[in-house]
Amino acid sequence: MRKLFSALAVLSLAAVAALGQQSAPTLRIVSEDGNRLPSELMYGNTRVKPLRLRPGTNTPITIDDADFFVQQQYVDFLSRFPDQAGFQFWMGQINNCGPDTTCVGFQRDNTSGAFFLSIEFRGTGYYVYRLQRASFGTLPTYASFMPDTRAVGNGVIIGEPGAEQKLDANKASFTSTWVTRPSFLASFPTSMTPAEYVDKLVQRAGVSPESVNRNALVSELAANNTTAGRASVLRKIVESAAFDQKEKNPAFVFMQYVGYLRRDPDPEGFAFWLKKLNDHGGDFHEAQMVRSFLVSGEYRSRF
Repeated sequence: MRKLFSALAVLSLAAVAALGQQSAPTLRIVSEDGNRLPSELMYGNTRVKPLRLRPGTNTPITIDDADFFVQQQYVDFLSRFPDQAGFQFWMGQINNCGPDTTCVGFQRDNTSGAFFLSIEFRGTGYYVYRLQRASFGTLPTYASFMPDTRAVGNGVIIGEPGAEQKLDANKASFTSTWVTRPSFLASFPTSMTPAEYVDKLVQRAGVSPESVNRNALVSELAANNTTAGRASVLRKIVESAAFDQKEKNPAFVFMQYVGYLRRDPDPEGFAFWLKKLNDHGGDFHEAQMVRSFLVSGEYRSRF
């Protein structure tokens, strides 16, 4: 499909003037992933908004447009451009509202929230999030989360033939690498016995031993105490129903900051939104959480 980011991008004179008198600043493009995804346009150290125009017109493209909005959900949550079928489906959900602004607002919220709940995100970004939480008991950082998520999701488009097999292979490979990272080995040295390893993971994950079948995991690792065996045990805990239930709401809040605002959560904001989401039983519509981020000045200023 044609990417909307191919629309014209120019440096506005107002943005240049706002920089004041500087000595020959440089216009440059900054990309997180080798220019596969939209990049930041920088003039010196100042971020400049591009002017996106519909091809062949003077009509600007804004985040209020259904096509640009939907594309941005793919970029922010799945780290890829849309596939045609998914793009048309989600754009249709919004456009079918016609001029009904209440319906449009609801469908924008619903569309965005659906990306967090999607099979693809649960297997990529949410998986990386759970690895961090189960291994260290802390939230990922934006700087580490994004490249790790892209690594797990590399080449995966759920709905295409072989996508789930590709995702499973990516997760297995990534987890094997994860358990050999120095930070992981500092907490889980290879000198640990199988029981010590499993028990520490269970404690870090904050779940009961019974909910992850602790004894079976110890026996599995005792029979294969290798990198592959350690990775397999970690993955079983990470993908357990008990851990998913515990982490689903915190992960949703985390992604509001990482996906929409492209930054780490501030502790006060994270606690506020997690309480609100918990108080509404995980219903992001009732909690007004997605809506609040989508209409925030910080989100809209990105575009």
